[in-house]
Amino acid sequence: MSDDRRRENSDRKPRREYGDRDRDRRGGSSQSQGRGHSAGPKRGWDDNRRDERKIRHDRSTPQRQGFREDRMAQKADEPDIPSDVDINDLDPMVIQDLKVLSKDNAERVAQHMIMSATLIEDDPDLALRHARAAKNRAGRVGVAREMNGIAAYHAGEWKEALAELRAARRMMGGPGLLSVMADCERGLGRPEKAIELFRSPEARELDPASRIELGIVVAGARRDLGQDEAAVATLQKLQPTMESNDISQMRLAYAYADALLAVNRVDEAKGWFTHVAKIDVEELTDAAQRVEELG
Repeated sequence: MSDDRRRENSDRKPRREYGDRDRDRRGGSSQSQGRGHSAGPKRGWDDNRRDERKIRHDRSTPQRQGFREDRMAQKADEPDIPSDVDINDLDPMVIQDLKVLSKDNAERVAQHMIMSATLIEDDPDLALRHARAAKNRAGRVGVAREMNGIAAYHAGEWKEALAELRAARRMMGGPGLLSVMADCERGLGRPEKAIELFRSPEARELDPASRIELGIVVAGARRDLGQDEAAVATLQKLQPTMESNDISQMRLAYAYADALLAVNRVDEAKGWFTHVAKIDVEELTDAAQRVEELG
């Protein structure tokens, strides 16, 4: 992976600052797959649907030919786990979810999940390998699918991330990581889909911090479409304030400053960047640099 791509991926982090990525107005690439036409006789729609269901069933069940060999090959290809990885470092609720597995398998899945979470910032590709190993061992456990989705997101594998997060939502219920899913749609060059998620019934179930995260992504989607004024309006509806040091409000203030700058409201943008620079003690953003650039 190139340095530019790695920098791009490092900006796309769930529950973290999204402002830097929105400056770059990234889109990503989308790939479509079409079905070929059968050379044989045409059959009814129901027949085709039954055949598709049978194929999916055959590929996912131990009875199909080669299933055992595939599973052994997947396990042989798993990344190594250091001997000092302690599964008790995992959230107790996650450990509880893994109890549907055999003890040895649950422990191995937990170790892969810990490794994925540990490596996700510095080595997203290896983190994804660990997450995939956990998913392959625990494909029917929602938290394993969610971990795979988050790791794929960090590695810039938007399509895989979206599929895994959707699967996790089906298994676990609730609104899920809508902001990450929306950002994946942007990565796939589908900003309209990101905006649709913001309007979905699930979005109304989000807590305030999660709704801010989703709103920031959607503002970026508006800018992807060249709708800079609409991006400002989207963020205004989230009520950015200079009266709070809350990290979600800090990220919102940064995104709002960036959106204001895009519509040439320079003085207002500088004021918001200055506010963020004052409260960003951990330097999660480049607000101080942005203030310097504006003079």
